[in-house]
Parts: sequence; structure tokens; C-alpha cells
Amino acid sequence: MNATPDAPPPSSSLRPLTPLEARVLGVLVEKQHTVPDTYPLSLNALTAGCNQKTARAPVMSATESDVQTAVDGLKRLSLVMEGSSSRVTRFEHNMTRVLGIPSQAGALLTIMLLRGAQTAAELRMNASRLHGFADNSSVEAFLDELAARTPPLVVRLPRAAGERENRWVHLMCGDVDVDELAAARDTGDDSVPFAELDALRAEQKRLAGEVTRLCALVERMAAELGMSIDPPQD
Repeated sequence: MNATPDAPPPSSSLRPLTPLEARVLGVLVEKQHTVPDTYPLSLNALTAGCNQKTARAPVMSATESDVQTAVDGLKRLSLVMEGSSSRVTRFEHNMTRVLGIPSQAGALLTIMLLRGAQTAAELRMNASRLHGFADNSSVEAFLDELAARTPPLVVRLPRAAGERENRWVHLMCGDVDVDELAAARDTGDDSVPFAELDALRAEQKRLAGEVTRLCALVERMAAELGMSIDPPQD
């Protein structure tokens, strides 16, 4: 049975989170949706989620001791609660209740906690396992609500040179230097943003699977017709 938490503090009184606290919170919300059978999470599972090499920006290398310290800090803010079983202590989030936000906004905030600044389109795609948004305009509506809060929970960054859409970033770790972030994207670095790279890898995997299925179909049809297929030339 879960321990009964103290009454959560008003979201306006929350202190800025550390980067690891933000990562822990994001992982707990994410795993509640993606692996419900193992949620709430043990310290070991929570640490593994924080240190994932995919769907994370930046990639971290936190120890269980580091994560436990972050959990303790989040517990004092009522953002994380501790439950217990007969074998191991487990942790669950209390984010949407403490912040007073709907689950849709919580999904978008979670993806920013895990992956950093993203466009509305990227957020819609990356949040699909947490909530299915109908279109980008519905994503932007929830982002606008988060940005209009006092204090705001997200901010829209100025559009960088060459970009068609603005990116959004969370403010759970405190204010960000919007000009500095915008300038960093204007330095001429042509690298693909993490969220886009993740999407490209997923699409490549899907297309590779489709090609494999089509090749098998062609080979089967050729065999039924008594035809031979020459191997592809290098």
C-alpha cells in the first residue's frame, strides 16, 4: 500500500529542480505509461531509466546513490511518493496533482524533461505513447497554457535561422537564457536535433522491415512461378 503523502505545496512555491531531479520525474511519468506492469519503479529501474541512451537528452550516467538523493529532494516537494512491497521500495510521481495540470500538459512537460527543447510537432510525435494529440494546434494550445501560468512552466524559444518552427523548453529547473539558447542553435552546427534523429532512426527501422517483407513476398511469388531471381549486384 502506498504511503499517504503530505499535502503538496502550491506549484508556485516549488524551488527549481536539479537536472537529475527533472530526469527522475520525467522517467517516472514516462514509465507509468510505457511499462505499467513494472510501475511504480524500484531504485534500480529508475536509475536505468535515467541513464537510457535513447530518448534522452542529454545522456546521463547517474549512480543509484545520485538517483536516491534526487528522489529524496522530490519527495520533500511532494512530487514523488514512496510505496513499499514485501521485497523492495518503489517510487511513483505526483507531478500533475502538485502542478495542477491536466494529463495532456503533463505528457508534453514530461517529454521536455526527458529530451530538452523541441517543436510542437516533435513533442506531438514523442509524446504519442503518453497521450495521442489530434494535431499540432492542440499541442500548442496546451503549451500556451503552460507558458501563461504564474510562474510559467515552459517558454517558447525564438526561431533560429533556417528553422520553420519555434522550439519549446521547460522551466522546471529555473529560468533559461532564451537568447543564449537561440544563439547556440545559430552557430552553424548542422547536426540533426536529437528528437529528429530518434524519429529518423525509427522510420529507418520501419522501412527496413518493410523491405524485408517485400523481398520475402517477391521470392515466394517467384518460386511459385518457377522463376529464379538473380542476387543484387554490389
